[in-house]
Amino acid sequence: MAVKRLLIRPGAIGDCIVALPAMEHLRADFTEVWVPSAVTPLVQFADAVDAIARTGLDQLGLPCVRPDARLVERLRGFDDIVSWYGTNRESFQAAVYALGLPFRFYPALPPADGDTHAADFLMRQAGGPLPATPRIRMPEEPRHFAAIHPFSGGARKNWPLERFRALRLPLPIEFAAGPDEKLAEARRFDTLGELAVWLASASVYIGNDSGISHLAAAVGTPTLALFGPTRPEVWAPRGRRVTILAKSELEVIEIDAVEQAVRDLLSGG
Repeated sequence: MAVKRLLIRPGAIGDCIVALPAMEHLRADFTEVWVPSAVTPLVQFADAVDAIARTGLDQLGLPCVRPDARLVERLRGFDDIVSWYGTNRESFQAAVYALGLPFRFYPALPPADGDTHAADFLMRQAGGPLPATPRIRMPEEPRHFAAIHPFSGGARKNWPLERFRALRLPLPIEFAAGPDEKLAEARRFDTLGELAVWLASASVYIGNDSGISHLAAAVGTPTLALFGPTRPEVWAPRGRRVTILAKSELEVIEIDAVEQAVRDLLSGG
């Protein structure tokens, strides 16, 4: 009998990318995936993809809010629902179980004191092979340039912008930034899918501990990621060729060390 499965994964860009191997391993005869709207272009293995915000799922389990009949009917159309959404919302879990919906919940993030890489932590939940490495396939239209995204989800995780600007590399540099990130010379993209295509065309990528660094590694671009307060053993991007420069204080990482790491990546070292 064919199995129809729903996978629900919330979180930031990087959180969703490290979950891709586990979600793909859980693929059934028919697989639908609900993720944040920005991430939908990156889910390539599913039969259907929707944005969590469009489904009305966030209203389920709220006090004095009657469950939406169309949402409940839609959820009842699945034989199995694997959710990293709602793992810390007891009211949400109580609501779905009261409705008899076939949910099973997994922790969305690895424990704060653990050493397991996030992708492996999620893959172990799915019962799949390790190590887990995200893969996002994009058209190969190589160009000769270094892509740099000098931002992240928090200022403490950012190598100083003036040092990114001071890099001297053996190829042209192009910057990218999000809609709210201030950098006049940066390229901006309407969707993560368009950004992924641009990253895949780069000869090398340099960035901080960010979702965009995970994206660059996942599309196969040689990636240099700079880490400070977060632990690379848990959150480093994974890909075919990834180099990590990590110091407890990002300011300790010198420009010449980054330039040398880029040269090594370009030479295949």
